[in-house]
Amino acid sequence: MSSLASQKSGGIKLGMFLPPVPDRRWHLAAQAGVTCAVCKFDRQYDVTDLDSFASAQKSFADAGFQLTALEGDQFDMSRIKLGLPGRDEDIDKYRCMLENMGKLGIGILCYNFMAGVGWFRSQTAVPYRGGALTSCWSRKDIPEESLKFSHEKLWENYSYFLKAVIPVAEKSGVVMCLHPDDPPVHELKGFPRIITSAAAYRRMFAIADSPAAGVTFCAATFRAMGEDDMALIREWKDKIHFVHLRDNQPLADGFMETFHDNGPTDMAARIKLLCDLDMDILLRPDHAPTMYGEDNDQPGYAALGRIFAIGYLKGILHAINGKK
Repeated sequence: MSSLASQKSGGIKLGMFLPPVPDRRWHLAAQAGVTCAVCKFDRQYDVTDLDSFASAQKSFADAGFQLTALEGDQFDMSRIKLGLPGRDEDIDKYRCMLENMGKLGIGILCYNFMAGVGWFRSQTAVPYRGGALTSCWSRKDIPEESLKFSHEKLWENYSYFLKAVIPVAEKSGVVMCLHPDDPPVHELKGFPRIITSAAAYRRMFAIADSPAAGVTFCAATFRAMGEDDMALIREWKDKIHFVHLRDNQPLADGFMETFHDNGPTDMAARIKLLCDLDMDILLRPDHAPTMYGEDNDQPGYAALGRIFAIGYLKGILHAINGKK
């Protein structure tokens, strides 16, 4: 079984979100020098079955990747998030997944508590630099609706979930890293959103007072909240185990996603701060525009923009630390 301390293996590790079944993205990531894989298995493998889970891990290892983190809902969590009958059965599956992660030495789980609607963009084919296609969020595209239930009810569901799973995560040596709601708005298509501020994270820490309660630091989402992401990195130094890096161009009523090299944010300053604080983290490039010759059927997750981002981030790291 792994331990929470075993995740501190020194410095920043670059990873990439890859599909569970090998395709061109696996080859491109390997050619770009990526060795850490992040994956959402969903239906392809059963993370509650140790043999199935181990088979998935071996597939990555055979291709030269360490399966370092799981990300997203690995099975349908609607009953957990909405507080519906059957949620205890689903929570038991979640605890089994955490135990299997511990047995396989996979120490990072990036999760969210976005009920009803996951991460969302109101437009996903916005023309961008050189004819690339990018995504944007605009409230004017998606008018507010009446809430289906209250924010406090969602907090109750979240607290119930945390109290049931965090002790198992801690025992298994897994850090559950909470991803903020994206976009960080108080309501989306009638569903309340609660992880929309730094204060929400502080409330989570109070509920789950454990080293297994961590942060997925999606820097652009925190900036979209109006938070000072640099200050939060310092505040949560010991809680951040996983970092998503992308950039947004602010709009009057939302934001547009950019390439990693030409957004308004000083990406190098953020990475230098992580290095200066001697943080041991897994970092992956997040959404990138769809580039020439690619399908836009998975906006934000086509291959070439994220491969470009890997090279850009590696260049920043080499400039800060010296080429390794």
